[in-house]
Amino acid sequence: MLPFRRALRHLAALLLATVVATVPAATAHAASGTAAAPGTGWNDYACKPSAAHPRPVVLIHGTFGNSVDNWLTLAPYLESRGYCVFSLDYGQLPGVPVFNGLGPIDKSAGQLSAFVDKVLAATGAAKADLVGHSQGGMMPRYYLKFLGGAAKVNALVGVAPDSHGTTLSGLTHLLPYFPGASDLLSEATPGLADQIAGSAFLTRLNAGGDTVPGVHYTVIATQYDEVATPWRTQYLTGSDVHNVLLQDLCPLDLSEHVAVGTIDRIAFHEVANALDPAHATATTCASVFS
Repeated sequence: MLPFRRALRHLAALLLATVVATVPAATAHAASGTAAAPGTGWNDYACKPSAAHPRPVVLIHGTFGNSVDNWLTLAPYLESRGYCVFSLDYGQLPGVPVFNGLGPIDKSAGQLSAFVDKVLAATGAAKADLVGHSQGGMMPRYYLKFLGGAAKVNALVGVAPDSHGTTLSGLTHLLPYFPGASDLLSEATPGLADQIAGSAFLTRLNAGGDTVPGVHYTVIATQYDEVATPWRTQYLTGSDVHNVLLQDLCPLDLSEHVAVGTIDRIAFHEVANALDPAHATATTCASVFS
C-alpha cells in the first residue's frame, strides 16, 4: 500500500509541476500582498469610465496566478488606452499564499460575482467587460450562466481558456492507471480537478451550449499551447462568438500558454479589438509595436 500511495502522490506532484512550470514566478510585490496594483487606473476605485470606454474591464487571472503577476503588462496596456482596469484574486486555498485559482471553480465564480458588483457600484457603470487568461477565461462562464452574470457583462474575452477542459498535453490520460489519483487531486486542489476534460464541473458548464445570449464572446488561442490542450477545444460556439488563432494573424507568433496571456502584444491588440470592436484595427505581426 505504501508504494501505491507514493505513486499517487508522485502523479499528483507531476500534474502540479507541469502547470507550475508554465507559470512565471510571483513578483516580490505579489508576495507582499495583492490588495493594490501599481498604476493609476488599475484597481483605482475612483476611476470613472469615459464616453469612449464606458465599461470597466475586469481581469481574471489563471491557475496559480494572482491579481498582480498575471497582469503586469496587459493592465498598463489597457490603462494607457483609457480603460478603468480592475483585477481580483480568487480560488485561494488555506495556507497557500500568492498562488490562487486552486479552489472549487463554482466558488471562484461566486467571488467573481461579488467583485463585479463592487466594480460596477464604484464606477457607476451598468455593465463590465471581462478578460481572463486560462482558467480565468473559462470560470466566468459559470458566473454568466448560473449566477446572473449575463445581465452585468457585455463581453468575455478568453485568452487561452480551457473552455472544455484540458488534457495537459495528454498527462491526464494517465489518471485511470492510478486508482485514487483523481480523488487525491480533488481533495488537494479542486480547481485543478475541475479543469480536467470530462469533469463533472465542465459537463454541467457546457451542457446545453457553451455560451449564453446577450454576451459577446472572443477566444484568443495559440496553436503552441501546451496547457489548455488540445488547443482547438478552447473555441466556443454560438452566434456571437469570435474565435481567433494568433498564428492566423501573425505566423511568426510562437507564444505558448503563459506568454499569450502575459506578454504577447499581438494578443493584447486583439483583446483591445474585442473590447472596442467599433474601432478595431487589423492585428498583424506589426501589432507587437502598437
